[in-house]
Amino acid sequence: MAVHQPTRSRISRPWRRHQARSTSHTAESSASTTVEKNFAAVRLIVGGVFLWAFFDKLFGWGYATPSGKGWIDGGSPTKGFLSGVATGPFESTFHSWARAVWADWLFMLGLLGIGTALAAGVALRLTAVAGTVLMGLMWAAEWPPARYLSDGSPSMSTNPVLDYHLVYAVVLIALAVASAGRTWGLGRTWERFPFVSRNRWLQ
Repeated sequence: MAVHQPTRSRISRPWRRHQARSTSHTAESSASTTVEKNFAAVRLIVGGVFLWAFFDKLFGWGYATPSGKGWIDGGSPTKGFLSGVATGPFESTFHSWARAVWADWLFMLGLLGIGTALAAGVALRLTAVAGTVLMGLMWAAEWPPARYLSDGSPSMSTNPVLDYHLVYAVVLIALAVASAGRTWGLGRTWERFPFVSRNRWLQ
């Protein structure tokens, strides 16, 4: 009596299915890792932007802040920007804030805090809120919807709504939602602290 041996194709099908699932899982894991690294890279770059602005205004490195005009030299981090506001419904308000001690301190602490948190990858939710408020105020100071300045000259605004301040705000929110501090950062360690785990808004 002939004995029928299972064909190789039938034996190999379960193994092939397992291999396909394994390959698919590996591809998904690799894609997820790539996305996490991309978010982490964006986080570090944006953090560098805020930290550069802080140190340039603190020491007067000769870029946005002239040499010898840094905060450490007695200059005001807010004077140049706020006193230069030339349009919008809050023009006089921003002028009154220029060179105010409280405005200088809040502005500089905001730059330092946001930049440090992004670089370290901690407290990204709180950072997103603080950064969005700061960017919103700077957006209001430049007032992109205006076509003309107070003196009647063109404002040179390129978009009435979506300027770079709002782009930064959206990026900060996206980094917080994506928990971008867990990759190349201290996000996972930060989240394990008891006071942070009990207060999720600090994550």
